[in-house]
Amino acid sequence: MVDFDAVEIPNIKNTSTAQTKAIKKLKSAQVVAMNRTSVENHLSEYWSIFDFTNKGYLNSLAKFKEEFIKPIELEQSKEHSERFRKVTAPFIMQRLKTDKSIISDTKEQSALYQNMVEMVMKELKNSDGIQRKGLVFQLMNALKQICNHPHQYLKKKEIEAEKSGKTQMLLFLLDNIYENGKKTLIFTQYKEMGDLLVKLIQEKYHSKPLWLHGRVSRKKRNQMLEDFQTKPYIKTMLLSLKVGGTGLNLTQASHVIHYDLWWNPAVENQATDRAYRIGQKNNVMVYRFITQGTFEEKINEMIKSKKELTDLTVNTEEQWIGDLTNDDLQSIFELG
Repeated sequence: MVDFDAVEIPNIKNTSTAQTKAIKKLKSAQVVAMNRTSVENHLSEYWSIFDFTNKGYLNSLAKFKEEFIKPIELEQSKEHSERFRKVTAPFIMQRLKTDKSIISDTKEQSALYQNMVEMVMKELKNSDGIQRKGLVFQLMNALKQICNHPHQYLKKKEIEAEKSGKTQMLLFLLDNIYENGKKTLIFTQYKEMGDLLVKLIQEKYHSKPLWLHGRVSRKKRNQMLEDFQTKPYIKTMLLSLKVGGTGLNLTQASHVIHYDLWWNPAVENQATDRAYRIGQKNNVMVYRFITQGTFEEKINEMIKSKKELTDLTVNTEEQWIGDLTNDDLQSIFELG
């Protein structure tokens, strides 16, 4: 196996060249395609890049031409352009001079988020000790729910996909996963969010996903695991992050989606490992949903940049956040 990390995009964007074909024969556990300029000129170039970095994700070139190239380049379909953007966005990191890192979700989410930050930060300035830590956790928990979907925070029993960027992204991913006949695990730390997603997925795809959480009996739990592993028509299992963290063998899954994050790498890694058990024969794609411009993005950057945080144990959870100063908390929780 050849060990390398990055490939320059101009070397792999033309599908028919000998150079591209030669590079794509190389094997590596991790690959990043890098470019100094912005987006490519033709959609076929995007396909060639993804064919190397995420092989199979955009299907065959022939199918990709029918699904995206023809309707976008020839028919100027805005609907297909938007779908293409959503499908590829999780794998593209692009920094523009005009990028202000504003939250990419809905106005309702933004308003709820900002109001909650302003209200709790005022209380934090006049609190200390246990009371202060409690307010920090209260704020973080509320913001997580708002980022998931405003209806989770507002305690509504139904959700509309268009009112949350995360929910929209989930449905775009599931469209592709189901179209390719694959199975997926979806992790959330909130039972109420799982309940909402079960209803949403069942309504859209006319198939009720399995939902494993702390209130499921051992007998039913074992039946769920067997059904997911053995029944081809069962494509999706939702799991609460803690319940799904240990003791499960779900090797039929080729996709793992973390709908919301625990901000403890050990907990997330344990959950992801449910699909990496002995007997796994599929390549496994892992997606972590992070709302742009919010505390989710900023804490994720902190974890990646500080080794002492990435070494957290499962039992540490998120208590370190409560020890940050008011100024640090303000910069983390505010939008932008």
